[in-house]
Amino acid sequence: QVQLVESGGGLVQPGGSLRLSCTASGSIFRLNAMGWYRQDPGKERELVATITSIGSTNYADSVKGRFTISRENAKNTVYLQMDSLKPEDTAVYYCKVEEFLFTGKRPTYWGQGTQVTVSS
Repeated sequence: QVQLVESGGGLVQPGGSLRLSCTASGSIFRLNAMGWYRQDPGKERELVATITSIGSTNYADSVKGRFTISRENAKNTVYLQMDSLKPEDTAVYYCKVEEFLFTGKRPTYWGQGTQVTVSS
């Protein structure tokens, strides 16, 4: 069982920056991929960025060049650095972590979500 705690959301003006953090704790065997998703009211949750256990990254086209995902394995933490923020980035951002178990199963865990609001 893994618990995720997110932080770093808030209100920022267009063009500003925020850094989100997500730390995993609990009974952890091994963490595999980690990522960030976001969801606006009335919309489906969408992928923002992912990072593998060895540091390979992928980004949604809408955030490429503006967002950077990173991780510190020793701290079981994943970050999302968000620069050049736009009003369209406004959403609740959720951390997702995939755990690798010795059985071969790969359960996923979600953070509680942190609100990011980009507005002038």
